[in-house]
Amino acid sequence: MNNVKKSFGIRDLENLTGIKAHTIRIWEKRYGLLSPERSETNIRSYSLSSLQKLLNITLLYNNGYKISKIAALKEEEIKEEVKTLVNQQTSNDHAISAFKLAMINFDLSLFQQTYSSLLAEKPFREIFWDVFIPLLTEIGLLWQTDTIGPAHEHFITHLIKQKILTSTEKIQIREAVTKDRVFVLFLPENEIHDIGLLFVNYELLERGYHTVYLGPTIPVEHLRDLFTYYDDPVFLSYFTVDPSPDQIANYLKSFKENLLDAAPCELWILGRQTETMQQADLPENVRTFESIEALISQV
Repeated sequence: MNNVKKSFGIRDLENLTGIKAHTIRIWEKRYGLLSPERSETNIRSYSLSSLQKLLNITLLYNNGYKISKIAALKEEEIKEEVKTLVNQQTSNDHAISAFKLAMINFDLSLFQQTYSSLLAEKPFREIFWDVFIPLLTEIGLLWQTDTIGPAHEHFITHLIKQKILTSTEKIQIREAVTKDRVFVLFLPENEIHDIGLLFVNYELLERGYHTVYLGPTIPVEHLRDLFTYYDDPVFLSYFTVDPSPDQIANYLKSFKENLLDAAPCELWILGRQTETMQQADLPENVRTFESIEALISQV
């Protein structure tokens, strides 16, 4: 339990709830909603229970509840209002808050309970688009602002990957019905951020395509083996960190020499690094996509 984060600064609360620190201070002073501890230098710190309470308050506030009305409620009444709200509407916001708490506290049970509740209401694909993608976006910002550490990110992303893999396994038994393309999914050497690639694989399988999933850190020359088995494959990759912007031109040059010039094939690329790439500057048969949605719309 030593890894559990039990104390949070006001900036942590701002980052985790989306409520500005200035507003949190006003809510404290005017309504007594939170009771922070103070250091000898008068710096506020908040407990895990305070974070939980503020996440519940935020959910109500973002759904039209006046802060004065929330402040008049006892803590248990706030929880009951949250439960009522969640039962009345889609529980995406509540689920994201619960997943963030599970991440902060390394709480596997809370993650599983929250996911099971979502799965009882909606299919996996909808959960990924409506809950996991916003959650992952928030996690990236929380990591950049030092609100969470790498261990928190690894914990939650590993669990999300488990859910993608479980859902993928259920549809892999289907025979491919769309046989005009074979997709070979891989990440470049030193690239390990594979959640996006895993979900693209799921989406392609769901649409009846044949896929070959190779996973992280695959050298370009190893991809030549695929020509023995498939004609005109579409190589599909996700550039999140590697190759870095100053290495992309060299990477694409190597890919062209080893693959694009050797046999009929294409390279499709997604990921953060595509923001630095201009389509007009790319080799023939290389395409970039700004999002998973954009790619899926083309298949």
